[in-house]
Amino acid sequence: MILVTGGLGHIGSATVQALLDLGEQCVLVQRRSPEIPDGRFTAPVASVQADVEDLGALRAIGSAYPITGIVHMAGSMPWPPSPDEAPAQAARDALGGLFNIINVAQEWGVQRLSLASTIGVYAGLPNTGALSEELPVPLTAPHVIPTFKKISELVGNHLAQATGLDIIHLRISGAWGPLGHLPNFAFPAPQFVHAAATGTPVDLSGVAGRLKADDGLDLCYVYDLGQATALLQTADTLTHTTYNVASGRLTTNAEVIAAIKLIVPRFDVELEPGSSVPPSYLDITRLHHDTGYQPEWDTERSVADYIAYFRAGNAK
Repeated sequence: MILVTGGLGHIGSATVQALLDLGEQCVLVQRRSPEIPDGRFTAPVASVQADVEDLGALRAIGSAYPITGIVHMAGSMPWPPSPDEAPAQAARDALGGLFNIINVAQEWGVQRLSLASTIGVYAGLPNTGALSEELPVPLTAPHVIPTFKKISELVGNHLAQATGLDIIHLRISGAWGPLGHLPNFAFPAPQFVHAAATGTPVDLSGVAGRLKADDGLDLCYVYDLGQATALLQTADTLTHTTYNVASGRLTTNAEVIAAIKLIVPRFDVELEPGSSVPPSYLDITRLHHDTGYQPEWDTERSVADYIAYFRAGNAK
């Protein structure tokens, strides 16, 4: 049985469904309500309300369920910041949650612990084109999320060696699709799709960058991310401890808009031409070699599905 923290979230939900499709059983850990929305999954799953910062609560889950693996999607980072908690304490609590997950993984003797990381760890590199896991990641980071993901990777690698645990790190890129952030501060594609689906003006407030026509990112539809994560979690043998989890290609704003126009011809948004960021994407050679993963959701298919999702009345 696979324990998935954040299993009702954006990538967590897709990962759980992909694990179910592979014949695995899952138990979800949610800090807030553990109630599973009707129709979320195609098979029964267990759901427990617990905070990963509560070691006792995690141990209780292990007493109630035969946990054989863990996918840690819940963010072990102080984000978003809380006005009621001092920054140092927030950082201590966030890292405490990570240590608790590794602690119970060792106690339960799990077969593999997957820790979610981010493409953001590559920020600051001058490279364009494919970003591979062999690149030297800068020690600095532009945001709290990649900062704590780098810490997670370092801690995970250290404790994997110290404990003998099989710990892997998933450098995830450009997650979008059902249950995703709206707006997404890193890229505007969800805003474009939402506006087209609802017939409302494009609202780019809350989007911090990548606002030119040729700006792009390794956008990966959430169902592909879930499939890749499930394949890594269940693979008999892996040859690396760090994997890029992505589509393996650059998708520009112009490509997304063109795909939208195939369905909503009247959709229109004016973007400044050119690009403001290097045209880089993640090299998924490792992922493909060790799991056979191939992305199935190209831009046109993703846009069509996402438009249908919004038109069905879903808010995000």
